[in-house]
Amino acid sequence: MKKVKPKMGQIDYGIFYTVFLLLAIGVVMVYSASSYWAMFMEHDNMAYLKKQFVYAIIGLGAMFFMMRYDYHKIRKWTNTLLLICIPLLIATFFFKDAKGATRWIRLGPLSFQPSDLVKYVVVLFLASSLSRNGEKVKDFWKGIVPYLCISGFYAGIILLEKNLSIATIIMIVTMIMLFVAGGKKFHLFGIVTPALIAAASFFTLSTPYRRARLLNFIDPWKTADKEGYQLVQSFYALGAGGITGLGIGKSRQKTLYMPEPHNDFIFSIIGEELGLVGCVLIIILFIIFIFRGIRVAMNAKDEFGTLLAIGITSVIAVQVIINVAVVTGSMPVTGVPLPFISYGGSALVMNMMAVGVLLNISRQTNKKEF
Repeated sequence: MKKVKPKMGQIDYGIFYTVFLLLAIGVVMVYSASSYWAMFMEHDNMAYLKKQFVYAIIGLGAMFFMMRYDYHKIRKWTNTLLLICIPLLIATFFFKDAKGATRWIRLGPLSFQPSDLVKYVVVLFLASSLSRNGEKVKDFWKGIVPYLCISGFYAGIILLEKNLSIATIIMIVTMIMLFVAGGKKFHLFGIVTPALIAAASFFTLSTPYRRARLLNFIDPWKTADKEGYQLVQSFYALGAGGITGLGIGKSRQKTLYMPEPHNDFIFSIIGEELGLVGCVLIIILFIIFIFRGIRVAMNAKDEFGTLLAIGITSVIAVQVIINVAVVTGSMPVTGVPLPFISYGGSALVMNMMAVGVLLNISRQTNKKEF
């Protein structure tokens, strides 16, 4: 029999417009935050703006494509993508490190961070397998441990790249998806969570630079000229911004005080230039995205769609929480970019592609949206 093509409805415009606004704010703020740094380092104050604009266009193209590509078809690529990710992650060790971390594959002017792809491939795998195995997730040894081992394998390689933040995100999202799939609370929060916290504590305390970051987080002013420097500069930026900010382009901390202000700490520059009002606006946009993402998951036509939507939404949400927490000094400093806003090609394109999948899921629902 001829297969019937699934009927496509309207996309979730709440997600679409929210992401578009975040992307537009991101492009503007990357230019504002990077102009001084780019002039000093690249001799072109628009160097990072040009690159981010190209990444944004590619990302939008990827989003529109995935928005129209039936998400069920992605499922058949799960195992292939899992296998492809392994040599990509290993390949990073053959390229020159950056500040001691080997996270990138560099080909001339282009660079790619495989972990940006891996976190979504792990989500795809979990959604595909959990939706197929059903009630097995209630069994600890057969339904929880195998998934933790597979996610842990990829997180482990990423950890060897000295990228604890992305490895942590993968494990947190794995826990969220196992819980949504029906995993028992005692298994996840009584056994697995304490074990993961113990493991994270061991890796943090056993590594000198991570241990220094933890101690710096407790009292950054004590090492304000060394390990605490970036966080202290972030405090200065947020404090200077006040309620309404100094105005776009008027940040003082971006003038070589804040290292690479267009990357992980761009939120502090937003706070300085747009003030509390700008920060709250961005947080509200992310809350809308998360809320609509959860609605898409709840209204998905099948369990695969539900788990995939939850996974994609969780990846974005966890990154936002960690980034804002780091910039405001609520947790130890770690390298997590702010989705759709921080400078970075592979992260932006992968996030936009994932949003496209989320929008495609929103098109295939039997329930009415509001």
